[in-house]
Amino acid sequence: MRHIPSSDTCHQQILSFEDALKPTAADFDRSRWLYVPDHYSEYRYLLGTRGSNPLVCVGINPSTAIPDRLDNTLKSAERIALFNGYDSFVMFNVYAQRATIPDDMDPEMNPVLHRENMKAFSWLLDHCPSPPSIWAAWGAIIEKRDYLPACILDMAAIGRRVQARWYTAGPRSKAGHPHHPLYLKKDSPLDPFEDLESYLEHLK
Repeated sequence: MRHIPSSDTCHQQILSFEDALKPTAADFDRSRWLYVPDHYSEYRYLLGTRGSNPLVCVGINPSTAIPDRLDNTLKSAERIALFNGYDSFVMFNVYAQRATIPDDMDPEMNPVLHRENMKAFSWLLDHCPSPPSIWAAWGAIIEKRDYLPACILDMAAIGRRVQARWYTAGPRSKAGHPHHPLYLKKDSPLDPFEDLESYLEHLK
């Protein structure tokens, strides 16, 4: 199943993160799943399982996954989170627009969507054990749009506020980008992202 954006998100009504947190009549087990907004839309802030010790996995942008119907990327992320001792995982994305193919993403950043996505990231880290564990998993897709590195820099600033611990899994690209989860083995260990700050400097 492919999701092709109906239009650039600047031409769509975007729910604030606060409003997106409000439950609707969506049919899934809220005691098991965290899903914001809780219905299928052109964007997604958060999707994952609930637990006391989650691993926050950061990809580039969401595709078609929903509760009880994870795509292969999220299935891989969940398996690796469990293997590394976490009881749950939450998928967050650098940019919240749904698009199965990254080339279909907004050509320019929608500042409203980005602002609300950063609110979601801040809320998520505030609801994780301290310090939160963040798995950088965006792959070389970060190069698809000029605005994506700036989004990551904003996320890093939020992470510093709560002294988050960053990790990668699998081999890094020649440009230093973290590996995407899709083709990783289920027993892939997490490695500390020790050169995060120098990596961020190269993103600027």
